[in-house]
Amino acid sequence: MGVVKSDVAYEVIGAAIDVHRELGPGLFEHVYHQCLEYELHKRGVAVATQVPLPLMYDGHRLGCVYRADLVVADQLLVELKSLDRVLPVHEAQVLTYLRLSAFKQALLINFNVRLLKEGIKSFVRKEHT
Repeated sequence: MGVVKSDVAYEVIGAAIDVHRELGPGLFEHVYHQCLEYELHKRGVAVATQVPLPLMYDGHRLGCVYRADLVVADQLLVELKSLDRVLPVHEAQVLTYLRLSAFKQALLINFNVRLLKEGIKSFVRKEHT
């Protein structure tokens, strides 16, 4: 797992662990999505789902091209998976979402693992100097 930069990230990870403990691996992504959203609401954490990420190309804003699975507390992007194995393309997806958005941190959570800590990866936007 990468660096956790915020209390919000810790809250999401804790909620995801609780969901995984209850359900275990092997379900579809949308099941974990709904349960994690519920768990965060239950904890009083603001969460938005399927958040549009518009794309700027050559100075033109294109419509909704991508959607973030979750945006938590208006500061953390969360991408959910339920895969046998996270591939580099999935990590590239999260990095692209970070680049297209104003968020400084994202979590990639794969629920299809024996222990959830094995399925969590944190990404932090590199600031240009």
